[in-house]
Amino acid sequence: MSRDDSKKGNKASGRQGGNFRKKSYARGNAPIKKNTSSKQFSDPDSIRLNKYVSNSGVCSRRDADIYIAAGSVTVNGKPITEMGYKVKLTDEVKFDGQLLNPVKKEYVLLNKPKDFTTSIRDEKGKRHVSGLISSASKSKLLPVDKLDKEDVGLLLFTNDGDLTKRLKSPINGLRKIFHLVLDKDLRSADLKKIQEGVLVDEKIVKVQDISYITDAPKREVGIEIYSSRGKIVQRLFEQLDYKIIKLDRVVYGGLTKKDLPRGHWRYLTEQEIINLKMIK
Repeated sequence: MSRDDSKKGNKASGRQGGNFRKKSYARGNAPIKKNTSSKQFSDPDSIRLNKYVSNSGVCSRRDADIYIAAGSVTVNGKPITEMGYKVKLTDEVKFDGQLLNPVKKEYVLLNKPKDFTTSIRDEKGKRHVSGLISSASKSKLLPVDKLDKEDVGLLLFTNDGDLTKRLKSPINGLRKIFHLVLDKDLRSADLKKIQEGVLVDEKIVKVQDISYITDAPKREVGIEIYSSRGKIVQRLFEQLDYKIIKLDRVVYGGLTKKDLPRGHWRYLTEQEIINLKMIK
């Protein structure tokens, strides 16, 4: 891993100029990409049936028309085949007997800055990451996992409970890459210990890769790990008597910080969502 790569996000941020630095993170920044997926129903009382089915995540709106015409969709127990049929949000809509939820699932990636908490609790005087993505959706989006207040890097938000549950405890762990700054140089002997596996809470922690950052002091390292254990990276280094001064999560489950300056957010692409849903 190179030092230049690890600082790409900060360089991108710097190109925004003085105006970017003056913006308040508490109000949330503009998205990197515009996407109409965050729009809610224009009519609060009714919605076209094909959009209702599409929003539930069953299929695209075009495919929904096909299923509706085939009689696969029922409203309040009755098959509906009429194109353009509108339903109320209080109606019971089923697809092949399965009850649907019309709230569109949304996915937002934030490059978290320092000094923002991810705790669900309302801590007085604390700046919360939810404020940074407040303009992304009218739905309540929650972070899939946590980063400490001092930590920076990638944080995924969604209202997709199934995906959140899957990412929190995948069978083979979730791929994450961190750029770390330690309180002292990492001894080569300890680097080798980490490569071979370190015992933390009676379980061996194995990393996919660990290396010194190119052209940087030996207290800066990059580490790739597949794990869903809470604060496992911090606990790993504590076991070897090191303290992490800075933690930057640069890769999360295949998502990267590319073109995403610190403090900014973007919507996931359709392909990125598909890739995450393939994680078991």
